[in-house]
Amino acid sequence: MKSNYLKITPLFIVLLAVNFCFMSCDDDDGVGASVSINETGSDFGGDVTGNGGSTQQVYTWNNPEFTVDWNMDITATPGSSFNLRIDDTDDRNVLDQTLRVGLGDDSRSGVSLPGARGQWTITVTLTDFNGDGSFSISPGD
Repeated sequence: MKSNYLKITPLFIVLLAVNFCFMSCDDDDGVGASVSINETGSDFGGDVTGNGGSTQQVYTWNNPEFTVDWNMDITATPGSSFNLRIDDTDDRNVLDQTLRVGLGDDSRSGVSLPGARGQWTITVTLTDFNGDGSFSISPGD
């Protein structure tokens, strides 16, 4: 009887470990956030969605001009925030805007500060984001 107990115990331990991993490693609560990009010609933009999660995505975009025209908007629950940061080719910040639900407007637009032409860095950060939104960037005049 003792040898059967020893043969079953390792199998039981393996099954228990596999079951624990499935229970703890699976993202059952579905919390997440994402950014999808739409790039058309010289225009750059995207959609943001989330169900309580956070993410930060960084992109490069070629700006043939010295400024950008930009727009961003959200429809989300209180506590959600959406940050759009743009740095020029010399890593100089030309735009840093955040929309927070319940604290100000749910949309903004304008023209960035001037920067150097070339590869610009666009950083999109969603924090505790539950809802959707969008942003667009195009070369300035």
